[in-house]
Amino acid sequence: MASGKIGVSTKDLFPIIKKFLYSDHDIFLREIVANAVDASQKLKVLAQRGEYSGDASDLRVRVKVDKEAGTITVSDNGIGMTREEVEKFINQIAFSGAEEFLEKHKDDAATIIGHFGLGFYSSFMVSSKVELLTKSYKDGAQAVRWSCTGEPEYTLEDDTRDEIGTDVIMHVSDEEKDFLDENKINELLQKYCKFLPVKIVMGKKKEWKDGKQVETAEDNVINNTEPAWTKKPADLKDEDYKSFYRELYPMQFEEPLFNIHLNVDYPFNLTGILYFPKIKNQIDVNRNKIQLYCNQVFVTDQVEGIVPDYLTLLHGVIDSPDIPLNVSRSYLQSDSNVKKISSHITKKVADRLEEIFKKERTTFEEKWDDVKIFIQYGILSDEKFAERANKFALLKNVDGKYFTLDEYKALIKAEQTNKDGEIIILYANDKDAQYTAIESAQKKGYDVLLMNGPLDTPFMNQVEQKAGDDGKIRFTRVDSDVIDKLIVKDNALQLNLTARQKGDLEEAVRSQLPAMDKINFSVSVEALGEDELPVMVTQNEWMRRMKEMSHLQGGGMSFYGEMPDSMNIVVNGNHPLTNKLLSNIESSTKTKLDPVYADIESKSARRGELNKAKEGKKEEEIPQAEKDELESINKEIDTLNSKKQDILKEFAQDEKLVSQLIDLALLSNNMLRGEALTKFIKRSIDMIK
Repeated sequence: MASGKIGVSTKDLFPIIKKFLYSDHDIFLREIVANAVDASQKLKVLAQRGEYSGDASDLRVRVKVDKEAGTITVSDNGIGMTREEVEKFINQIAFSGAEEFLEKHKDDAATIIGHFGLGFYSSFMVSSKVELLTKSYKDGAQAVRWSCTGEPEYTLEDDTRDEIGTDVIMHVSDEEKDFLDENKINELLQKYCKFLPVKIVMGKKKEWKDGKQVETAEDNVINNTEPAWTKKPADLKDEDYKSFYRELYPMQFEEPLFNIHLNVDYPFNLTGILYFPKIKNQIDVNRNKIQLYCNQVFVTDQVEGIVPDYLTLLHGVIDSPDIPLNVSRSYLQSDSNVKKISSHITKKVADRLEEIFKKERTTFEEKWDDVKIFIQYGILSDEKFAERANKFALLKNVDGKYFTLDEYKALIKAEQTNKDGEIIILYANDKDAQYTAIESAQKKGYDVLLMNGPLDTPFMNQVEQKAGDDGKIRFTRVDSDVIDKLIVKDNALQLNLTARQKGDLEEAVRSQLPAMDKINFSVSVEALGEDELPVMVTQNEWMRRMKEMSHLQGGGMSFYGEMPDSMNIVVNGNHPLTNKLLSNIESSTKTKLDPVYADIESKSARRGELNKAKEGKKEEEIPQAEKDELESINKEIDTLNSKKQDILKEFAQDEKLVSQLIDLALLSNNMLRGEALTKFIKRSIDMIK
């Protein structure tokens, strides 16, 4: 028996390893199994070369939990090691500069483990003692047993082993007894070793017999050694891709929309299959579904940095030995290959989407509502992807028809270009709630898009910004103004009302506006066609977009989200009902308002004279009497305006038509509820009688 010290003359090594694995200590099993797989594959290569004459057709890695003995054993029938190889590969961790490196980085465990490749030593994260029993494939090799308790000291002695290969026997420490649960070990094998290229066996298969589960003679192989991504795309059918998706995500019941098979061997190695899942609007819910593998060993499902952020919404597998990993294969290191791989994935995704769009446009359109969130996210976050996506990103109108942006501009340019040469793209985000406004637009010959996705607002902003002076594109929600002001033409309608009529009408309506939480109302009288609605509700486009963006972005824009909505009650000054209301105002208030208007006119004239007299004079040059008179006139005019408002309010309270028109406008925007809706219904019945 020989004994000695592991070839690192520092006592910091094992504490650092243990400290590191406390953050992710279940990966010890992956490391030990992966080493066993490597040993098995090396033997297979030697057999193929004729350098090993034994049987290499049934290579397996076996994992056994012995709760009574307190051990986990990982066994392989691979290449094995000689005594000299154990001395070299297990004991001599150090190399030139090792001590200096360890001392410099002893507080950075990930760096150390990545630098030295200490996969085998991860076993000490859960073990108070580790034994290695191994026998080399070489003729006449003597089996040896290596043993260590987590200190630099070890023992190495001859032993017996019937077949070639290696057993790693981990005596689980008291603190880690949870790992002696077979279910837990099986769960870890399913997570990390599900697609390793050598069969991983844990126990025997079980079957129901006589009302209970009994073991069979057949090995329980937990992995698929030839997953779909390792095969050539030409050898796979659509059903194969769908079947693999179900294997990856057994609890995902909806079929994926599309798949992209990655298969690159230059200038880096990259294989994998990415799926576009069917999702709704919960962007973050389905993140971390892409699994990263290194030579079929699971590494992580947190692939930020390798996959562009917007593609982390995809599902699937990426496998690349060229992505630099530390020994735990859990932390990606900075490397130029990562950026190249990320760019390639972006290109492949864009290529595949463009291919489907060109060859199967009908299918693409049918799936657009589900794939839209991926594409818009990519357009907003990746300039290169945005350039490619312009060819297949679609817009959908309220009639369910799809267009690229260029197609849509060509469709609406003639009718929806305003007097300033801007193409106005009208949109709705709720087809039912904005039905009235949509109908008005369509009567004018305009088309209306349906923009009801979570990223539509920033997407519209980006399209407007990129259009520049040449494109002159502007998105406007169809209910953000009256139809003739949405797309202003040279032949605008005229308002045939006097200033007094317009003011009285606005004041009568304003006096009966409801008080609603977080909504500020304003009133305006506009020139619209006689066939348009008498009263409608609009909301400022810019302010609404700021509020929508604040919900998405928060931060510096959050104050917009706290501001009340600004709604405008637009009265159609050319509608017959408006004319009727004006007639009622004049007949009911003329005798009261005429003298008020006369006083206001008289006093306003005198105020004008006094203001004119002030022109060109310094404050001290204006006589005090004139100052006092001006102040008095301003107060009198304010009093007269208040009196005018009271007269119009008194009229409006008794005039059912005012409240009826307001409520009709609110009702068409789904803003009339509760008590107000009940009053409207009763008033409607009274007016019909």
